[in-house]
This record gives sequence, structure tokens and C-alpha cells, in this order.
Amino acid sequence: MTLLVLSETSAGYAVFKAKDKKLLARDDLVEEASTAEGICSLLKLKKFHKFDSAAVALNEAAAVGEAKVSPLLASILDEYKDEKKGSLAVTDPKLGNAITKLPGLTLQPISDSTTNDLYRAIREHLPSLLPDLLKDDDLKTTSLGLSHSLSRHKLKFSPDKVDTMIIQAIGLLDDLDKELNMNAMRAKEWYGWHFPEMAKIINDNVAYSKIILHVGMRSNCASTDLSDILPEEIETAVKAAAEVSMGTEMTEEDLEIIQRLAGEVVGLTEHRQELSMYLNSRMQAIAPNLTALVGELVGARLIAKSGSLMSLSKSPASTIQVLGAEKALFRALKTKHDTPKYGLIYHASLIGQATGKNKGKIARMLAAKAALGIRVDSLSEWGANAEVGAPEPTEEEKSAMGVSSRNYIERRLRALENRPIRTGAAAIGNANLEPVTQSKWEIKEARKYNKDADGLAGNEEAKITTSKKPSSSSAAESSSAAKSKAKAKIEEIPETVAGASPDEDVDSDVEMGGTAKKDSDVDEDGLSKSERKALKRAKKEEKKAKKAAKAAKKAAKAAEEQVEELPKESKKKRKLDGEADGEKKKKKKKRSEE
Repeated sequence: MTLLVLSETSAGYAVFKAKDKKLLARDDLVEEASTAEGICSLLKLKKFHKFDSAAVALNEAAAVGEAKVSPLLASILDEYKDEKKGSLAVTDPKLGNAITKLPGLTLQPISDSTTNDLYRAIREHLPSLLPDLLKDDDLKTTSLGLSHSLSRHKLKFSPDKVDTMIIQAIGLLDDLDKELNMNAMRAKEWYGWHFPEMAKIINDNVAYSKIILHVGMRSNCASTDLSDILPEEIETAVKAAAEVSMGTEMTEEDLEIIQRLAGEVVGLTEHRQELSMYLNSRMQAIAPNLTALVGELVGARLIAKSGSLMSLSKSPASTIQVLGAEKALFRALKTKHDTPKYGLIYHASLIGQATGKNKGKIARMLAAKAALGIRVDSLSEWGANAEVGAPEPTEEEKSAMGVSSRNYIERRLRALENRPIRTGAAAIGNANLEPVTQSKWEIKEARKYNKDADGLAGNEEAKITTSKKPSSSSAAESSSAAKSKAKAKIEEIPETVAGASPDEDVDSDVEMGGTAKKDSDVDEDGLSKSERKALKRAKKEEKKAKKAAKAAKKAAKAAEEQVEELPKESKKKRKLDGEADGEKKKKKKKRSEE
């Protein structure tokens, strides 16, 4: 029974033949193979196939590492098909299983602990086994080059598409936001003991920190020019407040510590802007289609959550939709409640433009399109994966699929919402962005809550009305007035339509389409929401009046019945009293007779 040993080296494949057929069964194999003379006495080189280039060596090493039989290895083993009742020692059991599937090969692969000892000795004394083919220096050079190439292959290194940079950048961006908020809050609270009025005038953290650096003590505020930081009216308000400030005094040492903290706030803000630009450019290079659909921040969070772009591309659309809401999902499955409709994808601009009833539909559509875009980004053939000599596509060609999918979702959302939708809301970055300099802080008017708008549908204007319950007598009058008002509105429509030309009618429909759709609370009869409420209120009062009338009739009828029953009861009572008196008289007579 012939024993062959297959050994893969950095220079090529070597096939050895054991001089002893029972080599693997020997107890002294380790001692005998510990020296170069011993291993040479046990094995004899039968054939050595040298690799033609470093690329071939890399492909063969990668195939062996993945337990696959390459065409080159299959051609080498074809020469030993005539060997019957022979065995072949291999390094990996999985590679042995792959070799057994080769057609026409009768060699039985062997891979166990004894073969591991044999291969350890072969690697140690390989130059001695191949004296005429390999030198010690050549073997070291080829091994070093192959190890570097194999490491790059396993890491799938690509300087243009490295999703690890995205994961680290979005993590650092979140950390910077937390640190910025904490330091800015500390600086406001600390400096507020000295100048408390400034916090009410300036609500921007960067502008507040810059004033601390420029002004220092509040007594220097009047002589300091703040026109580069604040607008004129805010600068005047700050200087006026500094003159009448109620804050406490502090020393120069205290001010120095506060100014250091303010400087950190300004520096971290600038660093965050640079990091945001870097993340924007990297997302545009790595995942242009995903960036076009959901934006760079949401896309980066999805990649960081899944671990890599490749693992995210293997996820179905349903997983991408709820990615980031795992706790809510498993809690809903455990308690048998409704599962969440969205996770991290909720922060995408398209879902933000949808109303509550349509958010789930848009999230499902966006997740489906994002799954396709992610697979295009991860499995595309551009960049480092492109073939040699192939033309590099432009940025528009790379993100064409994502842009077209976004346009489709916007059209669908416009149809569902029945209103115009803001287009191009996703922040699609450009790799050639220039650093953005901080502009002067401006006043932004805050939106105030309107209490009078509660309970209104659509964009109806709020009206301040005093709600008074109508009496039962005026219920019919209010209902008739509302109906007559609605009838008048209905009669006015044909007059305006009849007096307008066809062209003006079309133009007015196009221009005022948003207004017509805006008043969606007007029903077919021309009644507005307030008028419908008045009708309902009047109907309720009518029902209450009818119920009260019925109750009064019942009470009167019951009183009449009681009056009629009184004489009957008195007659019965007199009759009973008379019968009782007669019985008493009879008893007296009987007693007197006795």
C-alpha cells in the first residue's frame, strides 16, 4: 500500500513518497523526523510543481485555506489515478474531503495527529528535502511575500472602500456630541455665576463660548468689539446687561479655567465639523446608493450596527427596517403585541416627511430599496474590485440606482399624502468639499405653541371662540341656520364656475390645488367642521328636549293614576272598617247573652 504525502509550500506543490508503507504507524516517528537526515531517510521527493508567479501562489494558498481543490492541484493529482490501494496524507481534513470528490481518483486521504507530526517535520527541514530546487534564502523570501499577499487577501483591503473608517467615524461623532453638550452646559453654568443675564440673551453654545474667550470679565464687555460674533442688536443687549449684571465677582485664576473650558467647546465644534465632512465623503465613496436614499448619518449608523457593509448587504429588507429596535421587537414578540415598524431608518428624511399613518408604508418601501442599494454598493465592480483597464464610473453613475429609487419613493409619498413633498432632503455628500468656516451667529425665531390650534384638522386657521351650550329652545333655530348657510355656499359655487372661462378654471385648479386640498374638512354638503359640530349639538339638544317631554308626560300620567286610586282605597278602607265594627258588635251580644 503506497503512502503519498502532499505538501503545499510558498514556492509550489511537493509530492513525497514514504519509503516505509507503515510510516504513520511507527512509534518513533517524532524522534526519527526531528533531524534533517532522519526525515530524508523517511521520505523521497516524487514530484515538485513550482508556481509561475506570486498571483498564482496567492490563489493556490487561498484555495487551500478555504479547503478547495484548485484546477492546478487537480491536474497534479490526476497523474496518480493509476495508484490503487494507496493513501494520500493531507494537512486539512476538509481538503481531504474535497479531494475524495475528484472523479477517477482512488487515493484515500489521511489527516490525523500523526500527519500533523509529519508535516511539522517537513516544514522544518523543507530545504533539505528539496536541495536542488529551493535554497533557504529563496524560501524565506517567497514565504514572506506570500504571507503579506495572503493577509491582504483575507482582510480584503481596499483603500477606497473601507467600512471600518465609517464605523469609527460615526462612533466618534456621537462621542463628540455628548462631550460638546456636557462641556457647553458646564461652561454656561460656571460663567453664569459671574454673568447670569447672558445665558438668556444667547442660546448658542459656540457663540457663548467665543464671548467668554473674547470678553473675559463682564466689566470688559463695553470696550470689546463683538461684531464678528454677534449681530448688532444682540451685541447691544449683551453690553447693556453687563452694566447692570447681578453676578458675583471672580478672580483671574477662575476666569482662566473657564476660558480653557470655553476653548475646548470651540475646538470640539470645529473638529466635529471636519469629522462630519470626512464622514460625508467616505460614505459617498463607500456606499453612494445608501447615502442617496437615507443620508450619510443614517447610513453610517446602519453599517455600524450590522458590523460591516458586507454583513449589512446580506440582511433582508425586513431586518434593515427594524435594525436598532431589537428590544422593542423581542418585547412585542414576547407579549404578543404589534411589532415596531422602524428602527434607525426612522431618522431618514423621507420618513420624516410622511404623516403618522404613512410612516410605516414609507419605512417598508425605503428599507426594500435600501437593501438593493446596499448590495449594489458592496458587490459592485468599481474601485479596487474593478478589472484591470476597466473605466472608472463617475459619481452620478455610481449613485444612479439610489437616486432613481429615492425619486420613486418621493412620487409614491406624494400620492399617499396628496400634497407636494420636499425633494432632495437627503444630505448627499461630495468628496471634494471645502472646509466650512463658522459664520456669525444669527437670531432664529423659535416656533411657539398655539393653544387655539388644538383639535383642528389639516392647516385650518385657529379661531378663538367662546363655547356656550345652546338651550333646548334655540336648538332647532341653530340647526336651520347652519343648513341655510350650507345651502347658500352650495348655490354660490355654480355661479363662480359659470362666470369663469375654461382656461382660467384650469389655471385656478393648478394654482389653488393645495388650498382646495388644504380644506379637507369641508364635506359634500359644503359644511365646515365647526358647522357640523353645531348641527350635532343641535340634534343632541333636540333629543334631550324630546326625552324631557316624554318624562314629563309619564310623570303626569302617573299622578293622575294616583288621584284616581285614592277614592277606591278609601271605599275599601271604609268597608273593611264597617266589617270590623260589625264583628265587634256580634261578639258583644254573645257575651251579654251569656
